[in-house]
Amino acid sequence: MAVGQTTQKKPDPCSFVIFGVTGDLTHRLVVPALYNLAASDLLPDRFCLVGVARKGMTNDRLRDSLMKGLRQFATRPVEDAISRRLLDCLTCIEADPKDPASFDAMSKQLGELEAARNTGGNRLFYLATPPNAFLPISRELGRTGMLAENGAWRRLVVEKPFGTDLASAKALNGELLKLVDEHEIYRIDHYLGKETVQNILVLRFANGMFEPIWNRNHIDHVQITVNEQLGVGHRGSFYDQTGALRDMVPNHLFQLLSLVAMEPPIRFDAHSVRGEKADVLAAIQPQSEAEALRNSVRGQYLAGRIGGAEIADYRKIEDVAAGSTTETYVALKLIIDNWRWAGVPFYLRTGKALGVKRTEVAIKFKQAPFAMFNCTPVERLAQNYLVIGVAPNEGIALQFNTKVPGPSILIDGVEMKFRYKDYFKAEPSTGYETLIHDCMTGDNILFQRADSVEAGWKAVQPFLDAWKKAGAEGLQTYKAGSEGPQEANELLTRDGRSWRKLG
Repeated sequence: MAVGQTTQKKPDPCSFVIFGVTGDLTHRLVVPALYNLAASDLLPDRFCLVGVARKGMTNDRLRDSLMKGLRQFATRPVEDAISRRLLDCLTCIEADPKDPASFDAMSKQLGELEAARNTGGNRLFYLATPPNAFLPISRELGRTGMLAENGAWRRLVVEKPFGTDLASAKALNGELLKLVDEHEIYRIDHYLGKETVQNILVLRFANGMFEPIWNRNHIDHVQITVNEQLGVGHRGSFYDQTGALRDMVPNHLFQLLSLVAMEPPIRFDAHSVRGEKADVLAAIQPQSEAEALRNSVRGQYLAGRIGGAEIADYRKIEDVAAGSTTETYVALKLIIDNWRWAGVPFYLRTGKALGVKRTEVAIKFKQAPFAMFNCTPVERLAQNYLVIGVAPNEGIALQFNTKVPGPSILIDGVEMKFRYKDYFKAEPSTGYETLIHDCMTGDNILFQRADSVEAGWKAVQPFLDAWKKAGAEGLQTYKAGSEGPQEANELLTRDGRSWRKLG
């Protein structure tokens, strides 16, 4: 994430090694992002693309498969010259962590490719694999010396989920840090590749009008919403072991929370920014079992209709247990226990099979005294919100009150909006371009550090523990296509607040 540059830095020559090259993530996001970087002339001049697959995959078959995926998932028209230039760099290597000898052979073959393409030995290993493969692959890379920095850089990119609870996240961090140093690990979260997410930092710290009022004296509460219309689909086996909280909160929602709530960094560099983000997550107030149950709502969707599609009951999805208590919706109330945010609740909600697809951060400012405007009905007075829209409508909106034209003092609420698409003519992207480019240039400002990951899991662990003990008790239901369980409203109404309408 280059700051203050009119032109982006071109990465050093390197090898880009993808584990899980035949998988959905590579076809849907990674290769289209690499294509977009190639189209913008932001790949290294000397570049080696390596796809690691199991036995039976040839260079030509892999190129054909990735080309087919690129044509299906590209965010812009695919030009043959650019796609050929990218995929001509591709070599398929066979390797399986269950076969250590295959990694010995891979090490030799990778060295030969690097020499032929004159990449200088710089290597980026991208683990686009299921989480249970992270450690076996990393251990083999370490054993064979492929992770050793011998005059050239090494970087290990790890997808989410990073652990399934606090204990597993600590264990995974501990094992990886035996193999590589912290600065070599890039824990990737595609949410941080979104322009509007990155813009939260600029909005806060590059505008003198916001920072003086960005605190408990002026802000009543904060709402963070990540709602999805899609159901679980064919991911029943994965999702039933994961649930909405594990899948979304310690990563996506906490990334948004940390950017909104962090203190101003001393300087805009990776160490300073990531330190402040970790500190604010560590300041989330721990909750007892009783508090965790009181300050959370979990739900599971029933059959319903979204648009023209019929959505089946969650429990009727293939590979989902008949009596599953896995949540597909979660709402939480959290308190950040520091000077800036003391007493300001942060309400988080996320779920699947909901009526509206929306990702946004809504900052609700404290209400002004309205006694002097008692001639105006209360319902005509707008609540003061600053809304940062992340998806699908990227932009910022400010909701405030103004006088209605006429001789009398009548007030109505209005909204002032900024939309990215109206001001910037940027090419559509996957959201991975910035992150992959930053990996290759060594800028880890947008990637989670070990302490930040563990602080996030520590904050959600009380909810995981309380729900496990409660079992089916307290699990609510909601109809697919609705706003979620009604009980989620009570999380705010008992505090005299309400969720911002999304429709």
